[in-house]
Order: sequence, then C-alpha cells, then structure tokens
Amino acid sequence: MTRGSLAHLANPGGEIAVRVTPKASRARILEEAGEIRVYVTEAPEDGKATEAVRKALAKALGLAPSRLQLVAGATARDKRFRIESMS
Repeated sequence: MTRGSLAHLANPGGEIAVRVTPKASRARILEEAGEIRVYVTEAPEDGKATEAVRKALAKALGLAPSRLQLVAGATARDKRFRIESMS
C-alpha cells in the first residue's frame, strides 16, 4: 500500500484492528473484506514487530507514528490501535 492509502480510516478517536504477520518475507499491508493485515519483516521480540506495525500503519494512514496508540494486543497477532487527535 502507498502512503495515505488507508487515509479514509484516519478518524481521530477511532480504533483500527489489525492482524499481524511477523517475520514475513516482505513488509506490506493488505485490506481485504474490511480486514487489515500487516506483514512486517521484524521478529516478534522486544516489541520490534509491534513498532514496525505502528510505523507502517501510520504511513498508510498518512499520520505521524506518534498519533497511533496501541490499546490491545502488545504480545498478540491481533492488535488494536487508537488514533489520537492532534494536540
């Protein structure tokens, strides 16, 4: 996906659920049937994969990574991020 390709989902205060695949052969984001799948090349250790997901998702949403707050799934494949409003 390209920068801002998920911009239609970037509503302040909204939440976005994603399914993560760590250690993928290449990083990418797919949106199929209303489900967002994020593939990252990082391993799921020490939060590296979660941080890679946050950065990739922020880029696809057209937001700064600091505006995405992980609210559920720190150690799970299913994660939920909240979009923080600009201060």
